[in-house]
Amino acid sequence: MMEMLNLATLIFVTLFAAAAAVALDWMLLRVMFVLMRPATARQPRLAPVRLASGTVRLARAYASQR
Repeated sequence: MMEMLNLATLIFVTLFAAAAAVALDWMLLRVMFVLMRPATARQPRLAPVRLASGTVRLARAYASQR
């Protein structure tokens, strides 16, 4: 009888620990998504690409030769 009580206690504690681990993992995953949201929500604004006037002149000069 005592062995069955010990086995039932072991099974109950194991299931409780597994449920607590899953709950903690789920909570930490949600916290990580909340912490990552500002980094992905803000898109960096890149400066517009402007070619130097000399580069534009060279490109036009070589384009007209083709």
